[in-house]
Amino acid sequence: MEMAVFRRPAPLFTSALMALALLAALAAAVGRPEQALAKVFDPVSFTLDNGMQVVVVVNRRAPIVHHSVWYRVGAADEQAGESGLAHFFEHLMFKGTANLAPGEFSEIVAANGGRENAFTSWDYTGYYQTVAADRLEIMMKNEADRMVNLVLTDDVVLPEREVVREERRSRIDNEPASQLGELSRAVQFLNHPYRIPIIGWDHEIEQLSTEAAVAFYNKWYAPNNAILIVAGDVEPEQVRALAEKYYGAIARKAVPERKRVIEPPQNAPREVRLESPRVRQPQVSVTYLAPSYRQSEGNEAYALQVLSEIIGGGATARLYSRLVVEQAVAGSAGAGYNPTNYDYSTFTFYVAPRPGGDLEATEGAMRAQIAELLENGVSEAEVVAAKKRLVAGAVFARDNLSTAPRVIGAALTTGGSLEQIEAWPDRIAEVTAADVNSALKQVLRDEQSVTSYLLPKPTS
Repeated sequence: MEMAVFRRPAPLFTSALMALALLAALAAAVGRPEQALAKVFDPVSFTLDNGMQVVVVVNRRAPIVHHSVWYRVGAADEQAGESGLAHFFEHLMFKGTANLAPGEFSEIVAANGGRENAFTSWDYTGYYQTVAADRLEIMMKNEADRMVNLVLTDDVVLPEREVVREERRSRIDNEPASQLGELSRAVQFLNHPYRIPIIGWDHEIEQLSTEAAVAFYNKWYAPNNAILIVAGDVEPEQVRALAEKYYGAIARKAVPERKRVIEPPQNAPREVRLESPRVRQPQVSVTYLAPSYRQSEGNEAYALQVLSEIIGGGATARLYSRLVVEQAVAGSAGAGYNPTNYDYSTFTFYVAPRPGGDLEATEGAMRAQIAELLENGVSEAEVVAAKKRLVAGAVFARDNLSTAPRVIGAALTTGGSLEQIEAWPDRIAEVTAADVNSALKQVLRDEQSVTSYLLPKPTS
């Protein structure tokens, strides 16, 4: 799974979950054709004079507000040898500014009854607070303050570096599945920085310096490289006035263009095996290189989303119904695809045998399903049913206050637009069986696959 590293111990927010949030929110709109597409989130957007985009989503279900700032920089934008710097810097944003002591930002949020967190992905970094609507100005004032006035010295940077190293030890080094994920990505991407873990390699984290952090801050943290998203019980003009007062006073910077390397042709399937006495249940996955929204031609990414629903969308989908229910060779099975990356994505099949079952037989059953897909494709009836399941299983876009900010922030930091978000129901509706079958043949190719095995290792 693609991981977004959070500052605090919390349920891990993955890019895949963000994609699912997008599917859920927008599939709900598919089920409401009588509403204009603009009513999915009905956002109001404007740009400050310094280049900062502001998006407002009015939601009056409760007198609260979700305030978030997203930066167009992530782990894939780091320089070679500085892996983990984007995530490390996310931690450092909670240190002091010229106006607030270290930790005071969080104390103010808590004192005002709010909650906060932050996250880093390969493509973006975000910071958010959820508070009573009448406390929005406090959040804006302090978030704008740390955008420009952060104070970093060895006294605060170096101890936090050890915190990050401990985070890596607990989340990666002590978790076989996480270790396997790192290894699998390292061989999935031959050249692209998506091969490098968001949290970084420990030997490079250990070398991160105050100077590197300050340089990263000065390079990427600017209003014209950020998006402010406010959702909740607010008036757009109120948000505009506050945004102009606090964020609009910050000068724009010359932010470098994102330059990402291109993957060379992948000419051979790869395999990774990890054995550990900590593994209780074996599992196997097959991951294929796939295009993202930004990379795909036509409606390829939308067709792959429909394919993912047909193959892995719950108990009625192909893999689960056939391998778990009908053949009873697997304890779990599924598939996943996340099109919201700035660059490449992946399409994944995974399966685990029943307790005491045979992994080889389970893998064989999964590969038989992949072979059937390539030979016979999917039917138009399956495509129609997949769309219906997306609608039936979706929650309304506005049921959760943080849904709109997550969807909008992830899209706008990875080359998408509000118009594309609003057009999602139409684009999904246009997908045909021919589209899905064409896309799967382009993606499900052995030479661009990685098979990953997580295996128990008997203790001696």
